[in-house]
Amino acid sequence: MKQTIVIASLSEIDAAAQEFLRRLGDRRLVAFYAPMGAGKTTFITALCRVLGVRSDAVSSPTFAIVNEYRAASGEPVYHFDFYRITKLEEALDIGLYDYLDSGALCLMEWPGNIAPLLPEETLEVSIEVADDGSRTLSWED
Repeated sequence: MKQTIVIASLSEIDAAAQEFLRRLGDRRLVAFYAPMGAGKTTFITALCRVLGVRSDAVSSPTFAIVNEYRAASGEPVYHFDFYRITKLEEALDIGLYDYLDSGALCLMEWPGNIAPLLPEETLEVSIEVADDGSRTLSWED
């Protein structure tokens, strides 16, 4: 079944993040597909904020590839940015499967660059930008 969440404006992003986490259930691997500037990092920042991660701790891991945060529960949250990955070996070199197999929430930007390495259970979320600036998150359950 197709799921969608519409974010009409930035003021609604935390509510959208809460709703997304509620619908996420026990899934731990989330791949965000969207063009540059669509709000992947902004939405992941909102997810982390809702999870209780210190707001000053969240940043795009464009150069580091992965950032580790701690949710209020003490659980790790991994934030990946595969934008600069040009070879699958680069993802493997950072210990990708150690992260993905950890049971922790893994939030991934630019997952298309490592698509062959992603487990089947990875939730693929699309973010689309409408002409009015709203964003629609969609995925198949």
